[in-house]
Amino acid sequence: MKHEIRYGKAELSVYRTYARPLRHVRSIPESSFHGRTNTLLAAEITVDVYGENFIGSYTEGDNSQVVATDTMKNFTYAMALEYQGSTQEGFAGFLARSFLETYPQMERVRVRSRELPFQEHSDKLLSPSAGDHGWADVEVDATGVHRLVCGRRGLKLVKLTGSAFAHFQRDRFTTLPERVDRPLYIYLDCGWTYTEPALALADDPGEGYVPSEQVADLLRHTFDHFVSLSIQHLVHEMGSRMLERFPALAEVSFEAQNRLWDTSAEGEGPAAKVRVYSNPKPAHGSIGLTLRRE
Repeated sequence: MKHEIRYGKAELSVYRTYARPLRHVRSIPESSFHGRTNTLLAAEITVDVYGENFIGSYTEGDNSQVVATDTMKNFTYAMALEYQGSTQEGFAGFLARSFLETYPQMERVRVRSRELPFQEHSDKLLSPSAGDHGWADVEVDATGVHRLVCGRRGLKLVKLTGSAFAHFQRDRFTTLPERVDRPLYIYLDCGWTYTEPALALADDPGEGYVPSEQVADLLRHTFDHFVSLSIQHLVHEMGSRMLERFPALAEVSFEAQNRLWDTSAEGEGPAAKVRVYSNPKPAHGSIGLTLRRE
């Protein structure tokens, strides 16, 4: 009988104040840097540990090697105090390594971090930000970083003009009209991997790290200024610009949804450009893309 052992602690909320300032932050010239405040590191953490040393707990009820998940919770908070950096990716890597160093019966540790975004209004006033957020998925074993995937989730972007969808295949089942200029409303998740993952997890990562806020700024800027002929065309342009803009990235991926409103009424005569829309049916288009460097 084959098996894989995994257990852990989920949905650990961590709010660490007075983080070290981020350095080497590269801004997008056409857009300002928004998102993370450097006085607060806030994330929801999930920890999973793997290892054959825990098999006795499953087969015989022998818990002598088991690190209680409540202990894992307290350890996570203690490591948040010790972490000297200011990125959720760095903290996730630091936490995973610290678990392995402290509990040798753990063979591999996975830490998933979901940013809890706040907007900074002054050096002491903040408010929670709804919407898109960064995330990181880190796995570490005795040999080093086994896996690092990062991203930005929950982007919702509406563009009122400068998008099109026309000249697609038509047959007797096709009812969609062609649009040479249309509004476009998308839901967008973006993920990426690094050429050198260890550099991105350093306390002071420099050019080896890409803040997810900067990716979000680049995606918004691309959507705003690029005239796309389809969502496929749009996400390919986004991915190409990401790989060009951020040399540290090895791969980028997208999951996009077409949430374009239904047209409910259209003006006539002088008001011909005025339209009324309503929310569409739950069914929606889904587009995926992964781009890798040669």
